[in-house]
Amino acid sequence: MPKRLPKRVPGSTAQGAPERTPRSPAAGGFARGDVRLLSGGFLLFFLSSFGQTFFISLFSDDIRAEYGLSHGTFGGLYTAATLVGVLALVRVGPVVDHHSARAVVRVTVPPLALGAVAMALSPHVAVLFAALVLLRFFGQGMMTHTSFTLMGRWFSRGRGRAVSVATLGLNTGEALLPVLAVAVAAGAGWRSAWWGAAAVLAVAGCLLPLLFARERRPGGAAQSAAATGATARTWTRAEALRDPYFYLLMPAVAAPALIGNTVFFHQAHLAELRDWSPEASGSAFAVYAATTVVFNLAGGHLLDRLTALAMLPYFLLPLGCGLFVLSTAEGQWSVFAFMALYGVTNGLSLSLFGATWPEVYGVGHLGAIRAVVVAVVVCAAAVGPGVSGLLIDGGVSYPGQIAAMGAHCLAASALMLPLTRRLRAR
Repeated sequence: MPKRLPKRVPGSTAQGAPERTPRSPAAGGFARGDVRLLSGGFLLFFLSSFGQTFFISLFSDDIRAEYGLSHGTFGGLYTAATLVGVLALVRVGPVVDHHSARAVVRVTVPPLALGAVAMALSPHVAVLFAALVLLRFFGQGMMTHTSFTLMGRWFSRGRGRAVSVATLGLNTGEALLPVLAVAVAAGAGWRSAWWGAAAVLAVAGCLLPLLFARERRPGGAAQSAAATGATARTWTRAEALRDPYFYLLMPAVAAPALIGNTVFFHQAHLAELRDWSPEASGSAFAVYAATTVVFNLAGGHLLDRLTALAMLPYFLLPLGCGLFVLSTAEGQWSVFAFMALYGVTNGLSLSLFGATWPEVYGVGHLGAIRAVVVAVVVCAAAVGPGVSGLLIDGGVSYPGQIAAMGAHCLAASALMLPLTRRLRAR
């Protein structure tokens, strides 16, 4: 079991000596020691790439061909594996509140590496399913959950910027890994790409504990008034789950994961429908990654100025516009337009979701509350590809499905306008 963090009496250290006030960050920036912790958060997000849909879907055609699976069957298998991970995350997620970051990464990175090895070896559908469970739970689940929770808890004054820096790890993975994985798979087979992923994870498993060797304690007195105002009083998970606003936030919070995973998972099917070049479609990820990076960094600065609740009603609008373009325009340029507009929403959301929950429910039980949030988001990400695959098998127009997802973005944005006003008033 991970080593439990020692309990401290306010105003004293674990040895009973007077507790020194932590050095506050330089005005407008981070303290020198924060670079190591931000690097750890960055690496956690980068490693989550191996469990993200954008990476796994690169091999969907090879996997379906090797095991004789239809779009709906593989989508259902993927959904089931993700739901297993979701149930585990709800139970395991609170460990981030009670154990050191160093201890948590020591027990979460090795199983993710094992999932990559299982994908490389998988002789049977049962092993494939187990590999997907490990990749989804420890990759998209625990890696992102741990990084989001640590950045939200450690940084209050510059929370938006801290989250944006950490989530650049995922942006980096989205920009580099598809190109590298496709090149390796073309030259040595798709299983070799997973062996490469396992090697990267093995090295990272040794590096992360060093980056998290010391915890950061936010300076209470050094916090600005704006930062204090943007952090709510502490709610327990039970209290948050009884709050109706928690559930009303979900249509907007879960939308990028549900929609992005669905479109990415069936990207090969859309390219086949419209006779697009697979290479050109794959290159659109570079546009998506670049736009995401720009708006991730911009979003971090906006959050520290405006707060997350002020931005929630507007961040889905670019994605909604991109979906309408993708559903109606048949030229290959439409996938580049969609990727650019989705990158705007995704970049804003990466910072936004790291700051929303401390603003609404405080940081005392942030890991426990975020575990439920991540579970809902991951569940949505899993349900989307599965349901869409079944609809494709049933003859439902895939472009029509894309247009329906665009309508959801507009409806969710409209819901957030009165909701966020009430939350700010509360």
